[in-house]
Amino acid sequence: MANREHLTLLKAGAVKWIEWRKKNPQIEPDLSAANLEGDNLRGANLQGVNLRKADLGNALLVRANLSGADLSSANLYKAFLNEANLSAANLSVANLSGAILTQANLSHANLIGADLSQVDLRDAAIASANLIGTDLKGANLRDADLGAAKLMRANLSFANLIEANLIAADLSEASLYEAEVLGAYLYKADLYKANLTKAHLSGAYLLRANLNEADLSQADLSWTNLRDANLAGANLRGTNLRGADIRGANLSGVNLQETIMPNASRHH
Repeated sequence: MANREHLTLLKAGAVKWIEWRKKNPQIEPDLSAANLEGDNLRGANLQGVNLRKADLGNALLVRANLSGADLSSANLYKAFLNEANLSAANLSVANLSGAILTQANLSHANLIGADLSQVDLRDAAIASANLIGTDLKGANLRDADLGAAKLMRANLSFANLIEANLIAADLSEASLYEAEVLGAYLYKADLYKANLTKAHLSGAYLLRANLNEADLSQADLSWTNLRDANLAGANLRGTNLRGADIRGANLSGVNLQETIMPNASRHH
């Protein structure tokens, strides 16, 4: 349970809280299971704070510093976290459904098993974050930086990943069903056994990507760069490859039924 004194100080407002934290840098504030629902914590310094199981639903955390904070199992439903610093924070099994995280920093954060459905992560920094098994259904990740992020078995169905950076990200066994991935950077990304059924990947950069045994049925891969990509055993049934660059790609054992192939001129 939250330390009463710490909670009272936080509730007293930003100025008092900041003063107290400056005077007592050695104290690790305990706000676990605190009820902060709808509170205005704009710009608050919550670095390294224990907020485990805290209720921050609808809370205003714009530009708040939550780096290294423990937010595991916390409720952040529809919280406002625009430009917040959540780097290296523990958000495992947290509920962030519908939260606004535009331009937030989530690099190296632990989001295992968190609910990020319908979340707004446009322009967010999520590089090297742990999103194994995370629910990102319908999330807006447009222009987000997910470089080297761990997204194994993550649910990204219906997500917006337009022009997102997914360079060297691990998306093995992830679901990108009907996801918008236009113009995304997937250089050296691992999409082993990923579900990309009906995904829109037009203009995506998949150079040297691993699509081994991936399901790309009815996906739009027009004008994608698939040079040296590994498509061995992939399902390309009904896939649109018009204008795609498949030079050097491994197509062994690929299902090409009803596939729209690149024009002959691009094929060689």
